[in-house]
Amino acid sequence: MDHKPTLSIEYQRIHAHGGRVESIRSNTGRGVGPARVWLKDEETPGLAMSRSLGDFCAHSVGVSCFPEIIRSELDETSKFIVLASDGVWEFLSNEDIGDIVYPYYLKSSPEAAGNAIVQ
Repeated sequence: MDHKPTLSIEYQRIHAHGGRVESIRSNTGRGVGPARVWLKDEETPGLAMSRSLGDFCAHSVGVSCFPEIIRSELDETSKFIVLASDGVWEFLSNEDIGDIVYPYYLKSSPEAAGNAIVQ
């Protein structure tokens, strides 16, 4: 799951801790870019996700350091697992990742698959 601050449960937790969720504002007041987490009355930290490790400022307004854990059973049809950061999932879908990784899976080349994902 991609933990965006606009997801209802994430948004509620951030607001309950005194944070606010909104995009950066242009000179005209129009929201620009993704929603971000801010301190109530300051333009910091500006984090575009609602889960983070080690960001004490963001943690003070409800950004969580606890991962979401999803348990899935793997079987003989499961070929590979891709663990990636939001920088990957922001731009690539599960299908995109599968299309990129599968040829490298066939070649038993996980390092090349990882390199292909980030290019």
